[in-house]
Amino acid sequence: MLVKVIYENESISAKLMSGWGISYLLDGHILFDTGEKFQSLFKNMKNMSVNINDIDAVVISHNHWDHVGGLWELLKRRQGIKVYLCPGFGDDFIKKVKDSGGEPIKAAGILQVAPNVYSTGEVAGEYKDKFMPEQALVVRSDRGISVMTGCSHPGIIQILESIKEKFPGDHFYSVFGGFHLEGKQKDHLDQVVDGFQKLGVKKVGASHCSGDKAKGLFRDRYKNDFIDVKAGMGIHL
Repeated sequence: MLVKVIYENESISAKLMSGWGISYLLDGHILFDTGEKFQSLFKNMKNMSVNINDIDAVVISHNHWDHVGGLWELLKRRQGIKVYLCPGFGDDFIKKVKDSGGEPIKAAGILQVAPNVYSTGEVAGEYKDKFMPEQALVVRSDRGISVMTGCSHPGIIQILESIKEKFPGDHFYSVFGGFHLEGKQKDHLDQVVDGFQKLGVKKVGASHCSGDKAKGLFRDRYKNDFIDVKAGMGIHL
């Protein structure tokens, strides 16, 4: 399967918009998060030859502006699309999805989105001392399990360990997205990188809110298996 990076903090070309947030398109029809604003998302889709009418599902990692910013206009232009969300996002969010033309689907536990594509379901996290529910996207292929994360508020290692429990017979191939490690001390970062290696993760793309220090450590440890995730690139799973 191919993941097209539609939106990220950096891009591979001046023709593409970049900014705070992520949006990844899996297999041409499953969108994981929608970046900070629709104008940037739509421009990148156009420049990357992505047809909005081919998208039939959106998976929202968590309810933060830099992950849902492009959702509402997308739903208006692509009526009836399925939106996979955490029950903890609240009734107001669910109602807004319906009012915007989407079909909300609550992912309380692990849930199949498409063949070999799963939501982890809601994982409890915390942000600024408040409850922050989040889900990640899991893809199974011949290479192993790949995981896309929004911001990993529950903790990236905790997310990966929970996935390992749910897919005990599989091994990790790649993990990329936001790891929420900005501002963390080096000892903590070393523990996280150690955790990735103990879990047997082959390729890593620490991006978005992961922070430059964490990216540097992952790059040093993983070398050619580090993925420098930028808008405009493709990642083969």
